[in-house]
Amino acid sequence: MLETDDLVVEPREGGALWLTFDRPEVLNAFSGELSVALAERLEDAASNDEVRVVVVTGTGPAFSAGADISGADAHERFDVRALDAANRIIRAVVACPKPVVAAVNGVAAGVGCSTALAADLVVAAESASFLLAFARIGLMPDGGTSATVAASIGRARAMRMALLGEPLTAREAYDAGLVSHVAPDEEFGAVVDQVVRRLARGAPLAQAATKKAVNAATLDLLEGALERERTGQTVLLRTDDAAEGMRAFNEQRRPAFRGL
Repeated sequence: MLETDDLVVEPREGGALWLTFDRPEVLNAFSGELSVALAERLEDAASNDEVRVVVVTGTGPAFSAGADISGADAHERFDVRALDAANRIIRAVVACPKPVVAAVNGVAAGVGCSTALAADLVVAAESASFLLAFARIGLMPDGGTSATVAASIGRARAMRMALLGEPLTAREAYDAGLVSHVAPDEEFGAVVDQVVRRLARGAPLAQAATKKAVNAATLDLLEGALERERTGQTVLLRTDDAAEGMRAFNEQRRPAFRGL
């Protein structure tokens, strides 16, 4: 199993496994190592009898800003392997028979947003926000969000988030049904701990059966969405627009998309 400083793995009392993104200097953007380590830990938790609940969170001001597209040659570093890593994470979250809680302490964007929204319960700090920022750099949503977001808040609101790249505040996300809990920043940690304790004390077999049934009823289109996103994003990653979008992001300017 991959060990990396990018992910802090902390088993806590009561059977809670905390997985904490630890790249605060880049707003916990996903590196290749972080993606692999997260997927492996989630997959291992599925068969680990000592784990009763998994918590995914971030260090510092952000949950995760998404894929790490820093650097002048960012567009040359992204290919289908990044998509496969993201899809592996989402599949591991959904398939895990243990409850997975996303403790969203700050902005959740891109694949960070995808990961949070795949969780069974999402506890958001009031200052957190949710952003499908893909359109801003010439890409399309991935990580299953074309299915998970629409399943939660409907087609119209999902299109608004995806096409316009408009963020939702934690309160807006809660009111729209995208997250399960929202808490004032000063109470966020206590609310997360309360939710985790209740899950850890719950009946494991009943929780696993409940998760499987609800996901089957609401995320039956997820697998197809992951494959469509993989195909579409692979094509888009080869376009001039995607390269321009990533360059513009790093140069902190508005991109000039040409449809090429």
